[in-house]
Amino acid sequence: MARTALILVYLVILAGAVVRMTGSGMGCPDWPKCFGYYIPPTQESELIWTPGREYLKGQVIIRDEQLLLAREDFTAAEAFEASHWEPYTRHDYAVFNAAHTWVEYINRLLGALSGLAILAMALCSLAWWPEKKGRVAFAWLTVIAIGFQAWLGATVVYSVLAPVRITLHMFMALVIVGMLIWIVFRETKTNPGHRADPLTFRVWTATVLASLLQILMGTQVRQFVDEQAEALGEGTRDLWLQDPSVVFLVHRSFSILIVLLHLWVAWRIGKKQLGYGGMTPILIVIGLILVSGVAMNYLAFPWGSQPLHLVMAAVLFGMQGFLWLQMRHTHRTRFSS
Repeated sequence: MARTALILVYLVILAGAVVRMTGSGMGCPDWPKCFGYYIPPTQESELIWTPGREYLKGQVIIRDEQLLLAREDFTAAEAFEASHWEPYTRHDYAVFNAAHTWVEYINRLLGALSGLAILAMALCSLAWWPEKKGRVAFAWLTVIAIGFQAWLGATVVYSVLAPVRITLHMFMALVIVGMLIWIVFRETKTNPGHRADPLTFRVWTATVLASLLQILMGTQVRQFVDEQAEALGEGTRDLWLQDPSVVFLVHRSFSILIVLLHLWVAWRIGKKQLGYGGMTPILIVIGLILVSGVAMNYLAFPWGSQPLHLVMAAVLFGMQGFLWLQMRHTHRTRFSS
């Protein structure tokens, strides 16, 4: 169940990247429903007030460029009656785009599925209660984390996609990935062919910490780019980085150190025959991150470069974490025996 939840969380991250790429973040302007529906409308006519139509409490219409919510269940008369409606007060965004709505809706569905998978995992963990109470407690802590993430998602909508809220939402997704990676590793048998090497473990620990710092700076760069995009417009992508922030310059240069650290660890694992096979896919992911980063910087953010950069960073985080846990386990087993 932890593996299933982990896959679903990564799908949510991918869906979130697609939402970002297509500008669909406000495709559903309310939460947890979408325009007041559990299954959202497919055309704008469904959101236009219609005489004789039955409306349910909480159902949404767009009227005079404003979202209105039905106060109770009723059937519309021949003339519009304002007493049946109240304005949506969370924000004043009232635009319907079918494509954006369904992209955001699919993102929310995947989020709900990942939450259910994590809940199922926690329920399964109850079988460990007599022997491993810590495992059960951590599994339910993950449930709390996904619940908090859902609340953060709601605040992103209510803030009309405030960059700071988006950054927090992404960071929390990585926290959940880390928690699930730990659960998966804990229930996975360690390869007996792994060998401990203190220097490699220390350098890999530094590499993981440096990568986390790089991801943190990346969230700040993304926030800066969001602000530039809003100020200059989507049609001026070549101008978004014409006056880069200091964080962007550090983030770009720091990537050289990140690459060198990964290459050194890969060389060391091979030279010392430590038996860790995860470095090759990690280097491939690093390459994809570099290519997408260069494309954004020098090719004016071509289609797909931003979501690829974001998703690959999340994938790298999970792969790094799993390899670090392997090294840590091998290191502790060797030096405690």
